Amino acid sequence: MPDTVHLLLTLLQVVQTSIVPITHEAILLGNPLFGAAILSRSNLQPLTVSTNNGTVSPLLHGELNCIQQYFTVTFPNRACRPNPGNDTIFLATHEPCSLCLSAIAWAGFHEFYYLFTHEESRDLFGFGGDIDILEQVFRVQGHETQDQVRHRALYNRDNNYFSGRSIADMIEKLDNATAKSMLAKKMQDVKGIYNGLHQEWLNVTHANQSSSTS
Repeated sequence: MPDTVHLLLTLLQVVQTSIVPITHEAILLGNPLFGAAILSRSNLQPLTVSTNNGTVSPLLHGELNCIQQYFTVTFPNRACRPNPGNDTIFLATHEPCSLCLSAIAWAGFHEFYYLFTHEESRDLFGFGGDIDILEQVFRVQGHETQDQVRHRALYNRDNNYFSGRSIADMIEKLDNATAKSMLAKKMQDVKGIYNGLHQEWLNVTHANQSSSTS
């Protein structure tokens, strides 16, 4: 496995050069800006890259679409398929929702990284459903007070199935100041691309709504 700085730089580059282009194409069809990639653990080369295909089915989130393509298109032959847990890592542009977290666990991926947090998906792009479903469906109150429940983590990022890591958190924890500064700038540049993609999606959505009511 490559060192942390190389890993983080590669993850950001994969988002920019592999996920963003197909996300742009998907947005033109009316799909939102969520994408994912499955990378080889040994050399970090993308094996499967996909994006949200919600215009076909609401279940085809970027992560689910990527997992489905990995198993049925990229490596339909089980004998030739890299082991998800041992041989790959999973990359999501946005922190996976409850549906995608379950899919990652069921598919056997042991490690995933994400660019935008749940809170950023809500505050920057208006997609608050990820948090709402985790809170309303899965957050069960035991002996805690309501306030204690509200401050509880939405899910366990380290468990027997996987470890989930925020790219921003990993950059913040770096000791090398030069690498930290370089990666922080790279991350902001990549995140900035998504501001434009989101505006493009809003324009497409508005145009589709206008045409359907005219």
